[in-house]
Amino acid sequence: MTERKGIVRSRPSRLLRKLVVEDPAAVAAERLVQAAAAGGHIALAGGSTPRAAYEKAAAADVDWSRATIWFGDERCVPPDHEHSNYAMARAALLDRIDTQPRVRRIEGERGPDQAAAAYEDVLREDFGEGLPELDLMLLGLGPDAHTASLFPGAAALGESERLAVGIETPGMAPLVSRVSLTLPVVNAAREVIFLVSGADKAEAVARAFSGPADPAAPASLVRPCSGALTLALDPAAAGRLEGGA
Repeated sequence: MTERKGIVRSRPSRLLRKLVVEDPAAVAAERLVQAAAAGGHIALAGGSTPRAAYEKAAAADVDWSRATIWFGDERCVPPDHEHSNYAMARAALLDRIDTQPRVRRIEGERGPDQAAAAYEDVLREDFGEGLPELDLMLLGLGPDAHTASLFPGAAALGESERLAVGIETPGMAPLVSRVSLTLPVVNAAREVIFLVSGADKAEAVARAFSGPADPAAPASLVRPCSGALTLALDPAAAGRLEGGA
């Protein structure tokens, strides 16, 4: 184990559980409800499949008041903007539940660098100077195999000092700057769940989860140091996955 500037990094492992199910969102919703009931630190993702998970979780009878909501990434737009991950989570989940969690949103409207620095400060407030250990992290997968706002070949993939980074130019639309948690933070989570649906993601799934780690497929670099890694996808998204479920 090595330590550098407060970030502790262990040699990562890749114990991947693959779940091919008709409704990946239902899998994530169940874990969201369990983590909320336990008062966990939960990082949300953007995207249509995560949104469906939030809507399902909102229908459950659970006390969210002890949970803390974080975000894996955010677009640099106001919190009520159509491209805001926070706005989506608020509409799909937060506005639909009776008991409110503590919400630690990324203030994307401050711009990528200032917002990233501010989010790192907030993470330090809650977790101290060590590497944050989120209880549950939800991630999506882009058609280019990116996850959060970590895009193929980007310098941010090699970041080992920062907890959050600004992304001036994303690898795909919407072409607005972003903020993303870094791989060390993702890989320190106690549980990571990828949610993927649709045949248009099948090639990306195969690239990210059928071969070795490759910066050209950033999702392949998600290798939790000690936490659980689950890939929840529907049959269409699993169509090109080697070895099946």
